[in-house]
Amino acid sequence: MTRTRLRPRTVSAIAGAAAAVIVAGAVTVPAVSAAPAAPAAPSTPAPAPEQKNALAGRTVFLDPGHQGSAAGHDLRKQVPDGRGGMKDCQTTGATGVNKAAEHTVAWDVVQLVKAGLESQGAKVVLSRPDDTGWGGCVDERAAAANASKADIAVSVHADSTSTGADPVKKGFHIIVPQLPVPDVAVQRVASTTGKAASNQMRDSFKAAGFPPANYAGVVDGIQTRSDIAAVNLTRVPEVFVEMGNLSNPAEADQLASKPGQVKYAVALLDGIVKFLQSTPASTALSPSLPQGSQNPPTGETPQTSSNPLDLSGLQALLPLITQVLQSKDPSSILALIQGQGSDAASDVLKSLLSVVYTAFGGKLPI
Repeated sequence: MTRTRLRPRTVSAIAGAAAAVIVAGAVTVPAVSAAPAAPAAPSTPAPAPEQKNALAGRTVFLDPGHQGSAAGHDLRKQVPDGRGGMKDCQTTGATGVNKAAEHTVAWDVVQLVKAGLESQGAKVVLSRPDDTGWGGCVDERAAAANASKADIAVSVHADSTSTGADPVKKGFHIIVPQLPVPDVAVQRVASTTGKAASNQMRDSFKAAGFPPANYAGVVDGIQTRSDIAAVNLTRVPEVFVEMGNLSNPAEADQLASKPGQVKYAVALLDGIVKFLQSTPASTALSPSLPQGSQNPPTGETPQTSSNPLDLSGLQALLPLITQVLQSKDPSSILALIQGQGSDAASDVLKSLLSVVYTAFGGKLPI
């Protein structure tokens, strides 16, 4: 089984190139002369070319939680909560102890995730078009996820436990619905592929080094609730992520920083990619199943990808990426990109760094 991943020698080359630029404080990337290639032994076959577009044909719905403005709408308008009750249409979200706005943190992280997914051929549908205008009520976003027929929907949020600093409560959690859910189609998905997607995201966050939340009854990164409309109304596999606590000073700073947002985005990408590659595309499903559900008909086994995208190389590079981004030196970012080759995981990294550099006020020439 071919795995498209960053190779060890590629990682070493990136580290060396980026470190050299950072230490030198260079403004431009120095030209690098290629060493003469050693002749290949006649008996050694050439390696097969690494495939890209590992996510072609897959659709992901991304919901950056909340929004920056009511934009002429009534945030307190009552809408269905998926349990027979009503709740407020929407909120602008929490504000961190460092003044970071939850809706902006969610938007920035989702832009990174979107770029990474699209670099591998996935179709990405967003719940809202920007971070300033109207993005729809909670029930409208669930309806949009259903209409997208996505293979997975991911709602990205950041929690808040206090109006002041709360350094004790920390960690991520994944919110899952209290079962059963009244809607039969939602119940079917939530209890099967939705549960699998949430568990995978929990595992990916833990693997990335994020601690499970130590508050609000969270058990090993999972919190069960009945009042979240997104998980009560979404008929495609839904993952609702609270990345961290904006009331915790350390987590608030990590959520608001570009290096921190890249780390969160890599964890989200890992969870999404691993789930997609363990399940068949929604378009191949039996018509009797809910649109977007990867729950196969009885007797059928989900087909996994023959060319899985392995993002473990990105995890290994996170300390270096942090160092490069903190320097805010375009030459060091370019060195990191130019030194990494052209495999699929490298393309994901390029897409992430391009988004971050644009946030610094420029555009990378790649």
